Amino acid sequence: MLIGMATSTPLPNSRTEPDGSVLRVLSYNIRSLRDDTAALARVIGACAPDLVLIQEAPRFFRWRKKLARLAAASGLVVLTGGATAAGPAILCSLRATVERTEDVLLPLTPGQHRRGFATAVVRFGGARLGVLSCHLSLQKDERYEQGGMLLDRLAGLGVDHAVAGGDLNERPGGPTFSRLADGLQDCRAVAPWGGENTFTPVTPFQRIDAIFATKGVEVLGCGVPLGLPGVTETDLRAATDHLPVLAALKVPVG
Repeated sequence: MLIGMATSTPLPNSRTEPDGSVLRVLSYNIRSLRDDTAALARVIGACAPDLVLIQEAPRFFRWRKKLARLAAASGLVVLTGGATAAGPAILCSLRATVERTEDVLLPLTPGQHRRGFATAVVRFGGARLGVLSCHLSLQKDERYEQGGMLLDRLAGLGVDHAVAGGDLNERPGGPTFSRLADGLQDCRAVAPWGGENTFTPVTPFQRIDAIFATKGVEVLGCGVPLGLPGVTETDLRAATDHLPVLAALKVPVG
C-alpha cells in the first residue's frame, strides 16, 4: 500500500528570496535513531530545511555525538536540545545566525515520561524568528497543560514571529491541538501541500505531528513531503516510525 499521494507542486525554498525571508521548517520524530539513520539523513537532506524540529533525539550514551552525526550527514548543525530538553532538539543550516537558545524541562507528572521544549531565537538574513520543538504527553490532561505552557513559552521569547512544531500525540480537533490552533496558525490547515497523515509510515491514518506559526507569518505550503525530489517511499518507511512534516514559511523582515 502506498503511504500517500505524491505532489508535483513545487515548495518554495530560501533561494527564492534573497533577504532570507522564505524558510523551510521540518518537524520529525526520529525515534532515538533506532532505525535506518542513513535513510533518515537522506530524507532530511532532500527536504533542504533551514530548521529541523526534532523529537525523540538520543538522550543517553553519547547522545551529543549521535545527534551531531545526524546533523552533519544531513548538511546541518545542532542548534540546541537533545537530552537537556528530554528529547526535543533543533537543527539548523549554516545560514542561521543564532541569538540565543534555551532548553526547558517541563514539570514531571509521577508515572509519566519527562517532557521538555527546545527553544531558540534565530535570524535568517533580515528575518528574525523564535523556534520551539516539542513532544507532548500521551496523557490527555497533562498534554493540555503542556499546550498552554507551549503558548506561554512562545510569548516569552520576546519576538514578533515564531514557529513551533512537533509530535503532539493528538489529532486535529482534540482539545490540545485545538488550543494551539486557536492561538497559532496550523500550517497544514492554512496551506495544504503534500501528504496529510504522519503516523504510521506504512499505513498512515492520523495526523499527530504538526507545525504551527504565529499570525504574522505567511504559510506557503505544509505537509508530508511525498514526491519531493530525493524523498523516496522506501526511505520514509525505513527512517523512523513517523512521517515528517515540511513547511515553507515567509517571515516578515525587520
